[in-house]
Amino acid sequence: MFNSFGNILKLTTFGESHGTAIGGVIDGFPAGVKVDLDAVQKELDRRRPGQSKIVTQRKEPDTVEFLSGIFDGKTTGASIGFVIKNTNQKSKDYNHNTNVYRPSHADYTYDKKYGIRDHRGGGRTSARETANWVVAGALAKQLISHISINAFTSSVGAIFINKPYQDLDFSKTETNDVRCPDLDTADKMITKIKEIRKEGDTIGGTITCVLQNMPVGLGEPIFHKLHAELGKAMLSINAVKGFEFGSGFCGAKMKGSEHNDIFNPDGSTKTNLSGGIQGGISNGMDVYFRVAFKPVATIMQNQATINSEGEAKEIQGKGRHDPCVVPRAVPIVEALAALVVADFYLMNKTRSI
Repeated sequence: MFNSFGNILKLTTFGESHGTAIGGVIDGFPAGVKVDLDAVQKELDRRRPGQSKIVTQRKEPDTVEFLSGIFDGKTTGASIGFVIKNTNQKSKDYNHNTNVYRPSHADYTYDKKYGIRDHRGGGRTSARETANWVVAGALAKQLISHISINAFTSSVGAIFINKPYQDLDFSKTETNDVRCPDLDTADKMITKIKEIRKEGDTIGGTITCVLQNMPVGLGEPIFHKLHAELGKAMLSINAVKGFEFGSGFCGAKMKGSEHNDIFNPDGSTKTNLSGGIQGGISNGMDVYFRVAFKPVATIMQNQATINSEGEAKEIQGKGRHDPCVVPRAVPIVEALAALVVADFYLMNKTRSI
């Protein structure tokens, strides 16, 4: 398996959802960076289960323990090792699918590829892995603290924020369970998720992420384009089905005369349909993108499926699952965006030496 992400700033992770622990090793992190460990834990708390009535009620504290690479509150330049203990697994909730493939999960493909799978919560394919990314992303945020990274829930099902991000107050994102900075829309989203949960079903949505105070020059013109690496990162998140930046798919409906971003004398642009990236390189304007999440595959309804012998079976989800993954995915999107941008930031610093 490929268990590493990044170039100069590289994260390698380990662990399964129902194992003893998950964790990771971060290489390439510069020495001498002051680390706020409480801020790292706060990011994990934003992702952890059981934080509200519209997410899974599993109680997992997600407490991170750093093993190396930090001394006297600063990074040493050595590998940063960390672990997060698994403390609230209920493996018996998955006994019903030991030999049965859950629809739209990785059960079938994993089994066919490797010839073995951990049926307890998906093992290595579980979204529990994303807690590791949040730890690394929280450290990356502190490395590039001059860049502001704000993600938020922009839609749940057919309920959308009908405002541009420039009209939103990001300080309100954390004031509600769904992490939507438009409070009227947030109420509608929460009501919808509760309705879906009562039906034993799930629902998808989108997350928008905005990167502000971006420098000019992050990204490469051929491979390793900034938007390509952001897209790769976002599409690595469980349940993500789409990524668009700038004008995205709406840009396909426009004429060039409508879409072109006209320059100001200082190099900024009057509009920003490019999404802060031109030719794969950041241009100093806001970088913004949207990520689409499918409905969670585990539903509390009977579904037809097959087992490993190809025999027809019926299955119903059991245990504790999110009716909508989007609210808990907001910090994951921010974390991966921070890792990508911090990696490019270090590439540029290496070039200047």
